Amino acid sequence: MKHIIAFLRKQKYEVLLAALLQHLFIGIFLSDLPFYTHVIWPVNMIILGLASVSVFVGKSRWKSITRYVLFIAVVALPLCLPLIRNIRGFMPYLCTAYVIFYIFIFWEIMRFLVKPGYINTDIISAAACGYLLLIEISVFLLQSLLYRDPTVFKGVDISGPAATYMDLVYFCSITITSIGFGDIVPNTACTKLITSLFGIAGQFYTVVLVGILISKFSSRTSS
Repeated sequence: MKHIIAFLRKQKYEVLLAALLQHLFIGIFLSDLPFYTHVIWPVNMIILGLASVSVFVGKSRWKSITRYVLFIAVVALPLCLPLIRNIRGFMPYLCTAYVIFYIFIFWEIMRFLVKPGYINTDIISAAACGYLLLIEISVFLLQSLLYRDPTVFKGVDISGPAATYMDLVYFCSITITSIGFGDIVPNTACTKLITSLFGIAGQFYTVVLVGILISKFSSRTSS
């Protein structure tokens, strides 16, 4: 057990990066969407929650408490999904919990990235985590809107939670990377503006990240 804890502390950003990648893109290897919804999704959230724990090691007490509360929420809610998914308003609240959870992790990642002085594999992994967390935040924010009003997007498969999630992962990924194929489009003023905001955030993150990495590299080579 001690070896596992030591590994998580040493490789925390690499573990978080692997957890984010499998959470966002494991659908590549799955065709059974109900199985994904009822089994893979809760397991994914447990893995992601555990991977995020090490990011907060040594932080203040209130952050640790907040982390555990959010972790319990994001794990418990999908486990309860088969029982309460038909309750009106449940899915938007579930997505909102995820948005808060990912913002909390993203903030800690950014605090780590702006610390001056060095560049190593932790910095690279944390930078990649930040990019994937932007996608996670945008996915669940837009998903919460979509569950409230299915007409806010055109081209999104709303036949089930897994199909909706995967379509929005695709849409948010190509939006934040400024590709934009146009097969899924926002259909209301609100979703158009939010999509625009995330596109700008993706470009801003890239520019700031390049500046941080150059600064750290310059600091290392000059020392």
